[in-house]
Amino acid sequence: WNLHLRTRNLMFGTSEDAVDRCPLLLVSLSSQMEYERQLASVRAQNALEGDFSISQAELSSRQAMLENASDIKLERFSISAHGKELFVNADLLIVAGRRYGLVGPNGKGKTTLLKHIANRALSIPPQHRCSPVVADDTPAVQAVLKADTRRLKLLEDERRLQARLDKGEDNVSEELEKVYEELAAIGAAAAEAKARRILAGLSFTPEMQNRPTKRFSGGWRMRVSLARALFMEPTLLMLDEPTNHLDLNAVIWLNNYLQGWKKTLLIVSHDQSFLDEVCTDIIHLDNQKLYYYRGNYLTFKKMYVQKQKEMQKQYDKQEKKLKDLKAGGKSTKQAEKQTKDALTRKQQKGRKKGQEEESQDAQELLKRPREYTVKFTFPNPPPLSPPVLGLHSVDFDYDRQKPLFKNVDFGIDMESRICIVGPNGVGKSTLLLLLTGKLNPTKGEMRKNHRLVSSTQMLLGG
Repeated sequence: WNLHLRTRNLMFGTSEDAVDRCPLLLVSLSSQMEYERQLASVRAQNALEGDFSISQAELSSRQAMLENASDIKLERFSISAHGKELFVNADLLIVAGRRYGLVGPNGKGKTTLLKHIANRALSIPPQHRCSPVVADDTPAVQAVLKADTRRLKLLEDERRLQARLDKGEDNVSEELEKVYEELAAIGAAAAEAKARRILAGLSFTPEMQNRPTKRFSGGWRMRVSLARALFMEPTLLMLDEPTNHLDLNAVIWLNNYLQGWKKTLLIVSHDQSFLDEVCTDIIHLDNQKLYYYRGNYLTFKKMYVQKQKEMQKQYDKQEKKLKDLKAGGKSTKQAEKQTKDALTRKQQKGRKKGQEEESQDAQELLKRPREYTVKFTFPNPPPLSPPVLGLHSVDFDYDRQKPLFKNVDFGIDMESRICIVGPNGVGKSTLLLLLTGKLNPTKGEMRKNHRLVSSTQMLLGG
């Protein structure tokens, strides 16, 4: 079957029933603004091709048996976006209880795959969706607790039945007892303590936990979304760049928390140390296919290097055979066809029982293995006379609130290589805005060489 799906933005999906039957949760911690900007840009480029195209092989009898299983097996699915093929006859195999890291080059479909699984555009075990955290008067801790809709329903049933019992309707006592049993089974009494522990781990102070969500920035609301996901403990938790908006302490806490995750986890991340410590398996997106490696990211890298060497040997062997065939009088077209036929026969011979009805497409010639590399070239600037950039006796606060900086002296020269670290909210971004002149100091001054200009990542991405 074929399905055309218009792009939709979602934060995460979750079952509305019991946690044990909650099969899927996706938390995307990418910038909402950046996602919408990219989406608008792509649609503007080609409005007629503004759809994703997804195809998937018909369910085999074995897949049908797995429909209600906790494992996920998607065979021979393809996804294209705006005329660009991202996946071609790929297989997704997720074993329950393992922690997977999904890695691969940028822009090749990792986040797209997670979104399509969450959107149920691919045939996976049933799931429902829950809306993202909105900015309203709901305290952060209550926003987390509201993620468990089953608990909320049981509490409402308890209040309703208790009110009827208080009015003398003794016939509801048995039903009320069942509600008490279900509340005890899901640990409802400890739910708030659990929610607060998770929020604390993500660097929410006690005051922040009770603060309305409308008073948080987008980055902090993303943390609330992450806390909701962890609180629900779904059967499959999918996290897209979960460390992007976390400070160092929150990253360390999340790292330790996920190492103890007992259910299935699928993470997209560029943080190698995070993948090393959290993941039990790596899924590598390469050449529109998914390849599987047991072990963490470091183990994957070692196995991938060995795989590349083996592929290079096979490629060299193929090229030698082509050369020999041509030397024997075969044309290039004849030599390539004979080599392809041999590869197809080898593939069919190695096909497992039960796969006879799989695609009979001819095997393509092997391509030279190429390692994915990213190169940056920065031209050497001419020397600048001091002061290059600096703050001198600077104070700063927002609207006469508690000062963020007081009597700051800070200078940058041509040899400086600086990393700014610290908890969220202490002024790291504000410091950059002061240095670039986007904010003016309350006291003191910013000095810079007149030949300096600033450029933002957002601007370059446009």
